[in-house]
Amino acid sequence: MPNSNDILTPNHIETSEYFKKNGLEEEVERVAKSLIDKIKFSLILKPAIISLAALVISFFMDISNVPIFGNITVEIAKSLFPGWQPATQAFEPFRFWWLPLITYGLFIFLSYLTYQKLKEEVLRNPASGTIDRVIDSYSSVIDSISTALPLLGAALLLISIRLGEEVFLGLSVPFEIKALIVLAIGKLFEPVLDQLGVEFQNVVTHVQDLRDRYFSRIQIESTKGILDKIGGNNSSPEPLSRVQLADVENYKMLMTEISYLSSSIKENYVFVHNLMEKINAMPQISKEKIEELKSLAYSISQASASLSDENTLKGLKYLESIVKK
Repeated sequence: MPNSNDILTPNHIETSEYFKKNGLEEEVERVAKSLIDKIKFSLILKPAIISLAALVISFFMDISNVPIFGNITVEIAKSLFPGWQPATQAFEPFRFWWLPLITYGLFIFLSYLTYQKLKEEVLRNPASGTIDRVIDSYSSVIDSISTALPLLGAALLLISIRLGEEVFLGLSVPFEIKALIVLAIGKLFEPVLDQLGVEFQNVVTHVQDLRDRYFSRIQIESTKGILDKIGGNNSSPEPLSRVQLADVENYKMLMTEISYLSSSIKENYVFVHNLMEKINAMPQISKEKIEELKSLAYSISQASASLSDENTLKGLKYLESIVKK
């Protein structure tokens, strides 16, 4: 079990050695990079099992022939109803067995893009808002694709009603069946992106914990330094016994001030950190807005300078006397 001189890092490195060579931000970047490198894309396999099972089931839900299985729907119907015979069809429906397969491959590709984007963004700015923003953007893309196909299929169904049975049963119906399966796969694929978000959120939590421990360690080392100065360089308690009452009072006052300063430093750090997260989430300010702000600041500066002029103050006082009269 690590003692008070240790910090919970991947290698349990002591804080004094951990931050001597580099500053806080350099060490945070190094630790974040080491943790991110341990996150592999293969972690999506477990949450993707459900959606993969839906993809396999899609081959058994078709009114046309599929590779290897043939007309699997007719065979299943015959096994369920032995006396049933399929109606003779004058035409062969279009084959859309490939639609869920291609769409699922697209979902995997989008999840890989999410994985790469999270690695880049969390390393640059380890914050919870960054993860939520990336996950939401790619989740909306997957949801849009899976929702758009059934709507297109419904529109095709309405159009094909007037075009006859061959278009309706041969094109619109098989497409709508596969489009609804794609919708189900898209909904079942959501845990994949959620799992990526959880893994990268652990990195953000660890980095935040590292920052808190760093500032706590600074406070402890500062307190120990003051104790060493008061007690002298010897390890025996004799120098401390010779400390005068006034020195003890000064020490008590210093400890109160140190506690107040440590609390203020931590509050300021949390405030600045939250402010930076909000700034990163804000849209970029255009050059025109910056120029307008500069012009406004210059006008305020000129107005402030003119108010300090003696003649201007006399003029304002004279104007005030006229208004009162």
